Amino acid sequence: MGERETWMTEEFGTSHEGAVEVLLADGTVPAPVHFDSGSGTAGHRVSQWSVYDGRPGIPRAAALRAVCSCGWKGPEQQLDWEVVGGRNLVEAGDGQADACERDWDAHTATVEASTIPLPDTITMLLEQLEEEIDKLAKTSPIAAVRAARRTAIAAERVGYWAARSTLHDHTPRQAAAALGLTESATRSELARLGRYNPYAG
Repeated sequence: MGERETWMTEEFGTSHEGAVEVLLADGTVPAPVHFDSGSGTAGHRVSQWSVYDGRPGIPRAAALRAVCSCGWKGPEQQLDWEVVGGRNLVEAGDGQADACERDWDAHTATVEASTIPLPDTITMLLEQLEEEIDKLAKTSPIAAVRAARRTAIAAERVGYWAARSTLHDHTPRQAAAALGLTESATRSELARLGRYNPYAG
């Protein structure tokens, strides 16, 4: 895969990393486009949707769709080349690319809805804590740093036994589904909180 713009949420990270994927007229996904740096180095490979404009040596995109690192794929957003005409694809296809991002937003909303719900009191406390630290940062940034650090310490302390209990009570697949993460990311997160080596033994 070549370089391209991607999207992530803070909670799900690379478990649900989204991007725009190009489809050719035959329904296939084109290979990355190689751009020579001109300096004798290897150059770089690009999969950004806007480069597939049909110029010599580069395939022309027929449609765009959102994709996610979890394997999800969104609906096709067709490109009308009669409408595109001679315009730059990054401008002419902007509406389709925006639609792809909205499709991915809807996908991550579905993922979030499928995770284990938090009690309203916890959600409200977390939001209030964030707001209070933001306000503190405007008057005393160093105090806000201390507050953020104390918050991280508290999270690690309560997360230790929670992670250990999760490991005891759930399979990696069950835990991953509840957290909205991949199994690999779930193992890493539980290992971090539970302070153990996931590769030991």
